[in-house]
Amino acid sequence: MTLSDDTLRDAIAALPPLRDVIARHDLAAKKSLGQNFLLDLNVTARIVREAGDLSGAHVVEIGPGPGGLTRALLASAAGSVTVVERDRRFRPALEELAAVAGGKLRIVEADALDTDIPALVPAPRAVVANLPYNVATPLLIGWLRRIDEFRSLTLMFQKEVADRLVAGPRSGAYGRLSVIAQWRAEVDPLLTLPARAFTPPPKVDSTVVRLRPRRDREDVPFAAMETVTAAAFGQRRKMLRASLRSLGEAEALLAEAGLPPTARAEEIDIAGFVRLARAVAAQPAKG
Repeated sequence: MTLSDDTLRDAIAALPPLRDVIARHDLAAKKSLGQNFLLDLNVTARIVREAGDLSGAHVVEIGPGPGGLTRALLASAAGSVTVVERDRRFRPALEELAAVAGGKLRIVEADALDTDIPALVPAPRAVVANLPYNVATPLLIGWLRRIDEFRSLTLMFQKEVADRLVAGPRSGAYGRLSVIAQWRAEVDPLLTLPARAFTPPPKVDSTVVRLRPRRDREDVPFAAMETVTAAAFGQRRKMLRASLRSLGEAEALLAEAGLPPTARAEEIDIAGFVRLARAVAAQPAKG
């Protein structure tokens, strides 16, 4: 049964408070799974608003836990909501939510790291998630590889990780993640939440970031960009002519990319890394 938007919002508003749901199902957060619950429904509603246009989108949420953000997503204009949760303890609470969602909510019991997220739902796709801290970066890298398959990614990270995502050259936070994220996507920090906003509170603040496919980017093989940034930032205090030695004739590669051999990784902008990755990809295969 498909419910009208107003009927669904009323049904969600009538649900018991999240703290009651957690207590009734004995859903203590597991530190080993990086779980920190966001229980303030005003905050979860704001995150969904900040995610931008979700109308008609098939939204995937990773690690919904007791379903606080899920409630806000169901109340939005999204066409459907699919939650991916590996912790089976949350299944009963999520089933209660599905029971009032009129077919809009689908529950997938799986580990997001082993799940082909774009295969779960048709386009247009979006991900909105309070990511478990211990898997946030590898999940993001995988999605950046396939960023054109998403309308947007609205994700919560530790503030330190979010700072790296938006950092520019010549800053201490600028690194591999900065380059790959900004090459593939438009990256916008949306809001920062203090640790006390979560239950249990983590040791750090968190920032919600929205990433949308960059339509004007120059394409080079993703693997080449990963290789170049790993070498360059793996020895970030060294000059590039030294840190890139493992990739071949470093000075020739740098000349091809129009970069000074005495520069360090933190001084090179996104366009410079694109040229360098292109030069690396154009090398003859070894062996």
